Amino acid sequence: MKDGLGKKYDPASVESRWYRWWEENGFFHSDPSDGGEPYCIVIPPPNVTGILHMGHALNNTIQDVLIRWKRMQGFNTLWVPGTDHAGIATQNVVERQLAEEGRTRHDLGREAFEKRVWEWRRKYGRTITDQLRKLGASCDWKRERFTMDEGLSAAVAEVFVRLYEKGLVYRGNYIINWCPRCRTALSDEESEHREMSGKLYYIRYPVKGARRKDSVVVATTRPETMLGDVAVAVNPRDERYVHLKGKTLILPIVNRELPVIADDFVDPEFGTGVVKVTPAHDPNDFEMGRRHGLEPLNVMNDDGTMNEAAGPYSGMDRFECREKLVEDLSEGGYLEKIEEHRHAVGHCYRCNTMVEPRLSEQWFVKMKPLARPAIEAVKEGRIRFIPERWTKVYLEWMENIRDWCISRQIWWGHRIPVFYCGQCNHEWAARVRPQECPQCGGTQIRQEEDVLDTWFSSWLWPFSVFGWPEKTADLDFYYPTDTLVTASEIIFFWVARMIMSGLEFMGEIPFSRVYIHGTVRDDSGRKMSKSLGNSIDPLTIIEKYSADALRFSLVRITATGQDVYLSDEKFEIGRNFCTKIWNAARYMQMHTAELPPDFADPQFDPTLLSPDDKHILARLNTAISTCTQNLERFRFNDVARELHEFFWHQFCDWYVEYSKEILYGKDEPRRRQVLKVMHHVFSAALRLLHPLMPFITEELWHGLGYGGGSESIMKSAWPTARDYEVLASWGINGDVVDYIDAKHDLIRVARMLRADCGLSPGLKVKYIVKPVGESQAGRLESDRVSLAALLRAEEIRIDRGYEPERATPSRVSRLGTVYLPIEGLLDIEAEITRLTRQLEKVTDDLQRVTRKLENMDFLERAPREVVAAQESRKHELLEKSDKIKKLILTLSEHEASRR
Repeated sequence: MKDGLGKKYDPASVESRWYRWWEENGFFHSDPSDGGEPYCIVIPPPNVTGILHMGHALNNTIQDVLIRWKRMQGFNTLWVPGTDHAGIATQNVVERQLAEEGRTRHDLGREAFEKRVWEWRRKYGRTITDQLRKLGASCDWKRERFTMDEGLSAAVAEVFVRLYEKGLVYRGNYIINWCPRCRTALSDEESEHREMSGKLYYIRYPVKGARRKDSVVVATTRPETMLGDVAVAVNPRDERYVHLKGKTLILPIVNRELPVIADDFVDPEFGTGVVKVTPAHDPNDFEMGRRHGLEPLNVMNDDGTMNEAAGPYSGMDRFECREKLVEDLSEGGYLEKIEEHRHAVGHCYRCNTMVEPRLSEQWFVKMKPLARPAIEAVKEGRIRFIPERWTKVYLEWMENIRDWCISRQIWWGHRIPVFYCGQCNHEWAARVRPQECPQCGGTQIRQEEDVLDTWFSSWLWPFSVFGWPEKTADLDFYYPTDTLVTASEIIFFWVARMIMSGLEFMGEIPFSRVYIHGTVRDDSGRKMSKSLGNSIDPLTIIEKYSADALRFSLVRITATGQDVYLSDEKFEIGRNFCTKIWNAARYMQMHTAELPPDFADPQFDPTLLSPDDKHILARLNTAISTCTQNLERFRFNDVARELHEFFWHQFCDWYVEYSKEILYGKDEPRRRQVLKVMHHVFSAALRLLHPLMPFITEELWHGLGYGGGSESIMKSAWPTARDYEVLASWGINGDVVDYIDAKHDLIRVARMLRADCGLSPGLKVKYIVKPVGESQAGRLESDRVSLAALLRAEEIRIDRGYEPERATPSRVSRLGTVYLPIEGLLDIEAEITRLTRQLEKVTDDLQRVTRKLENMDFLERAPREVVAAQESRKHELLEKSDKIKKLILTLSEHEASRR
C-alpha cells in the first residue's frame, strides 16, 4: 500500500502535476493505426482573443466527460482542439493597441498590419488553450489547429473556388447589416436584435401644388434616413389614400420631389399607413425600390457619418444628424408628434454598436441549394438534436434560409481568392495566387480586398482539421465525427453551416448528434456578462475550490438543455464532495496494509458476505447501470446526482459507518472481507467519477495503489454492470437489498427521534423497536449489534409485543415502530417550553412565506426557481410545525401520566 494520503486534499499541486503527467505521457493522443472503433469530437474553436468564461467551462466540461467516458470504454477517442482567428474581434484588439501608440492600421499598411496581428497571436494566442488545460480538458494537443494555419487556409480557398465555379458564390449590391464601428458588413446572424425603447417620429410631407395643410404624415423610427427617400408608398387597398394616386410629395428640408407609389408591402395599421421609401437604408424599401424601378440614394459614409448627399447635414454623425434634423423639422412645422416606441434593433455581435442597414456591394453564397440536403439529413434522423426541441428551430431557419453575406471589409482573415486582370478585366477565383491571367496572359493582377467571414473557415472545421482536401488517414478514420456539443446561439452561425458543408464537400454528415446545452446565468436569471458585472471567473473558482469542484458543480446543476443558474456558493457542492471522497479514501488506506489481490474483479463467497456487504455491491451495480444509461442519453446532471448519492450516502454515510465496528474489531476474516468489498466498490466508483472529476480520481487511483501505480485511471476500463446470475451467486437479491434499505430507514427514524427530543448525538440512549412482523423481528435481532453501533445506543431492544406504559416519543419506520424512553434523559417541562418557542418561530416563518405566495406581484415577477423554492419552504415548515405539535402533545401526555 502506498504511503499515506495527506490530511487535506491539495488540489493546486495535484492538478498541475497530473495534467503535466497526462500530457507528457501522450494519454490524450490517438492514431488511426491504434485501431478500434473511433469516437471523435471537434471542439467549438474559441476565439484566439478569448479568455475562459463559464460558458466555455460548461461546454468543455461536457465534451471532456464524453471523451473520457468513451476512452475508458475502449474507443479510439479523439478530441481535436483549436482556436478561431476571430477576424473582427482580433482586428479590434490589435487596432486598440495601435490607438494607444497613436497609430491606425492604415498608418502601417495591410501587410505590416497582418504581420502585427500574427505577432499578437504568437504572444497571446495560447491564453485560452492554457486555461482549458487548467480545466482538465483531455484534448489531443498534438493535433491543435488554428483557422488561419496553412492547412485550413488551403481548405478555405478550395471551398471558395468550388462554390464560385459552381455558381453558388456571387457579388451584388444589396442591403446588408453594416457596423459603423468595425466598418464591415455583417451576416444576418451576426446582427443581434435587442428590444429597445425608441421613438416614432410623425413627419409631414407636403403634397406638391396643394395647400400646406393637405400634407401627408409619415411615421419613421430613423428620421435621418429620410434624406435618402426616393418615394412615399401606400397600400393600394387603403381607401384613405386613393386621392394620392399619381401625386408627388415634397421631402421636407431638402425639397426633393417624391413620387407616391402603391405597394402591397405597406401595412395600413402601422403608423399612418404611409411609409417613406429609402432603398439604400432599409431592406424592405430596397426590395420595394427594385419592384418600382427606383434609384437608391445612399446618404451615409461607412463610419456612420452623413455624406454629401445628406446636404446640410453632411459630416454629422448619424445620431447627431437625427437630433438636428428633428429640431429643424419642428421649427419648419413639419413635425406633427413624437411617440415612445419599443422595437428590435440590430447590434454588432462583436462591439455592440447599433447596426446600420446599408446598400453595399458584397459577396454572397447561395444557400438554398446547400440547405436542401441538410434539411433532409435531420428529417431522416441521420442527425439528431438533443434536446429534440432544437430540431424544429433548425428546420424553420433552414427552410427560410437567406443567402449568406461572406465578405468583410477588414484586413485580418482569409482574403477572398478572387483575382482581377488589369489588362482584360477578367475575373476568376484561384486556389493560389496566379502569376498571370488565364485569359490574356497579362501580369497586372490584383486580388479582391475583402476578407471572408470568420465563419467561412469555421463551417469546414469537422473535416478541414483532418487535412482536407488531402485524403489523409485521419480524415478517413475519424470523419464523420460523433457528437457536437455547443450552445443554442450558434446553431445558425455554425451548426447548420457545418452540416451543409459536410454534405456538400464530403458527401457525409459531419456528426450524428448535436447536444445543445443551456446558457449560463446568474441566480437572478440574467445572462452572465462583463457589462452587467455578474460574471464569475472560472479560473477564480478553480483557484478557490478546484477544477474538479467547478466541473462537478456545473454538471450537477445543469439539466439537459436547460439554462444554468450560478452563484459562487454553488461550487461548494463540488468542493465538499471532494472532501468527502478524500476522507473516505484516507479511512480505507489507514486500515489497509496491502490491497486484497482480487479486489478489482473479485469472486465473493456469499457465506462470508453480510447483508450490508451485499447491499453496497447491489447499489454499486445500480450506479454503474444508471450512470452508463444517463451518459448515453446526455443526462449529465443525473450522472452527477447518482454518483453524489452513491458516494456520499450509500458508501460513506452507510457502508463506511457500518465498517467501523468491523475494521476496529478483532475478527480478521471479516476485516479482510469488508476491505475487499470496500476497495472493489471504491475503485469502481472512482472510475465512474473520473470523467467528471479527473484530478482527484487520478490522485486516489495512485494513492490507493490501484492500477499498479503506473497506469492512469483514464486508461482503465469503464465499469460494467454484473449480470443477475453473478449477483445471485454472491447471494444478492431484492429481498436483501430491501431489508438493508429498510434498516437504513429505521436508523434515520431513530436519529430524528433523538434530535426531536433535543438529545445530543453523544448521549447514550436506549431504543425499543416493535417490529411489524416475525421475519423482521428475526433480522433485527441478529442485527442488534450493528444497529446499536450506528445509532450510538446503549441498548436496542427488539420486542414484538411492546406497549409503552405511558406516552413515549416514537416514530414509524418500514421495519417497525421505534420508541425512545426519555425518563432521566431530559427536563420535560423545559423541553416543552423550548419546543413551544420553536413552534412560535416556525409559525411566524410560515405566515411570512404564505403571504409571499399569496402576493400576485411576487408570483408574476419572481423567477420560477425562486417561486418553487418558496413553495418548497412552505411545505417544509408545515411538516415541521406538525412534527413539533405532535411531540409537544406526547411530552405533555407523558408528564401528565407521571402525576
